[in-house]
Amino acid sequence: MSIQTTDTLLMVRPARFGFNQETAANNAFQVNDTSRSAEEIQAAAIAEFGEFVARLRAQGINVIIAEDNPEPYTPDAVFPNNWVSFHHDGSVITYPMYSPLRRQERREEIIALVQAQFAAGKRIHMEQHEAEGRFLEGTGSMILDHDNRRVYACLSPRTEAGLLEEFGRITGYKPVVFHSTDAAGHDVYHTNVMMAIGETFVVICMDSVKYPAEKAMLEAEFAATGKEVITISLDQMNAFAGNMLQVRNAAGQTFLVMSEQAFRSLDPEQVARIEKHTQILHSPLYTIEQYGGGSARCMLAEVFLPQG
Repeated sequence: MSIQTTDTLLMVRPARFGFNQETAANNAFQVNDTSRSAEEIQAAAIAEFGEFVARLRAQGINVIIAEDNPEPYTPDAVFPNNWVSFHHDGSVITYPMYSPLRRQERREEIIALVQAQFAAGKRIHMEQHEAEGRFLEGTGSMILDHDNRRVYACLSPRTEAGLLEEFGRITGYKPVVFHSTDAAGHDVYHTNVMMAIGETFVVICMDSVKYPAEKAMLEAEFAATGKEVITISLDQMNAFAGNMLQVRNAAGQTFLVMSEQAFRSLDPEQVARIEKHTQILHSPLYTIEQYGGGSARCMLAEVFLPQG
């Protein structure tokens, strides 16, 4: 069985979800619609979270739910994949975050909740680099090809090349680094909004890759690792069609998880090409996408830890 997909996910139920002005500085996907009250936004986010969990569990995918705390205020707690990753060798890595508000999401009790069900290994802290103004935001910044030990990343204020090299030394993964910009020419803030890697395919917005030489490099990497390339447009990227994650259930069936908005942005040919590889699972996440600037993949922290 491929080691690319897991059947266990960590999700964090938000206590005070909302628009984060700090992250909006370089997240062009966030929109602050002030016509809705904080209470309305929170209620909608909780409903979307619950529906998403229900759809995952209905397909036999194991979801571990951690509860966010009302204090300290962490409006982006619903996106745990940016601060922690759980690896096949039992190691747990925590990451340096751009937004001071988001640094408060790192909680040892959440890590303990996950580790209680698995074999605990090495604990690796990278968050000390925050003091140097250097950031690497977990599997938001990095797309991991576990089967081929590659880590793909587009550089941005939240994804620093030197820390990618450090991650590569820690894990033995080869960094594949490039530049990605949106239609306005701004850096794409997280790699996981412009690409997703599955066992046998990659969904990617090649139109966002800035330099022709880097496009050619990526195409060569995908060919060398046997991935069918399924391209999406800049408009589809803006609808979170790059923010997908392939997971599996206990029976070994795989699913490409995405939001309803992302699914609706795909054309029939793209859907057919994806479904040659895997089933599609989608859920409505409109409020979380609008105010948080992240979507389905951002809400899922994969758990690859070995069984205890």
